[in-house]
Amino acid sequence: MIATVVIFYVLAVGKSLLVPFAVAVMIWYIINALSRSYGRWLLRGRRSTNWVTLILALVTIILIAGVLVDMVQENIAQVSEAVPGYRLNLERMLDKVMMLTGLEQLPSISQLTDQIKFGPAISQLVAALTGVLGNTGLILIYVGFLLVEQKTFSRKLDYLFTDPQNRASTEKLLSQIQSDIQTYISIKTLMSLVTGLLSYGILIAVGVDFAAFWAFTIFLLNYIPTIGSIVATVFPALLTLIQFDNVSPFLVVAVGLTGIQFFVGNVVEPKLMGNSLNLSPLVVLLSLVLWGSVWGIAGMFLSVPITVIAMIVLASFAGTRPIAVLLSKDGRLKKLAE
Repeated sequence: MIATVVIFYVLAVGKSLLVPFAVAVMIWYIINALSRSYGRWLLRGRRSTNWVTLILALVTIILIAGVLVDMVQENIAQVSEAVPGYRLNLERMLDKVMMLTGLEQLPSISQLTDQIKFGPAISQLVAALTGVLGNTGLILIYVGFLLVEQKTFSRKLDYLFTDPQNRASTEKLLSQIQSDIQTYISIKTLMSLVTGLLSYGILIAVGVDFAAFWAFTIFLLNYIPTIGSIVATVFPALLTLIQFDNVSPFLVVAVGLTGIQFFVGNVVEPKLMGNSLNLSPLVVLLSLVLWGSVWGIAGMFLSVPITVIAMIVLASFAGTRPIAVLLSKDGRLKKLAE
């Protein structure tokens, strides 16, 4: 118990250094997964990766990041232009509420905004953006060093484990972690993409502003278990309510997005995941709250991969295997080499 408290204390205190490193490790996983996929497609299985496939994976990640940054910047400018129109629509909605409820007076938009202290909020936003920019450089440095170090990792294992049996067991453990994490990332990315595209279709059909931006937000938030899906549904629905003068578009968007999230998250995704992760839903929720409280938003995104790694490691030792059983969904664990 003392060791656990100390570990989480170090995780919280070292957040500024450990979070970028954890994000860099996940990006490193994605780059290697893309590289192996390119190797299977281009080299037809003769070799999983080489410098050509690694460069292709890096270029792919950079291009996707550039497109996303441009889209976010463009939508921020468009939102600034559309705010006056949303303000008028919101005032009309308040007037309708007054008529329907019989209230004599509701706070005006100006009165509501006057009660909000924008100074601290702006300061926090600027600090957050500055932190993101600073961490981006640190993350890129970490990723670069991980890509360089991975060539010597196998050689280091040879020196660390002179016993062939221990060497084989360690390789199987690392291979298990890599396989499960890549399975989670691949399937979660595919499901998030499907959810984003289906949601984009509904938003475009209704005529909601910034449909592409909201579809990307839905795609991104789907990596956060449970809470991410709820937030990804609420915000576009609220924008629809403010944008239009009637409730019908809001109901279409709210019901449509909720239906997509439920169908993909509770029907399609569990079938694709199968027992590859075998995490208890309660454990997923608790890990989300735990890592969110320790590392914030980044911890929420990383909560499932971190928990998967922890369960695999705990299951590989006889003394900690009961803990892994408690973390699992049905108590059945993959057998690893002794």
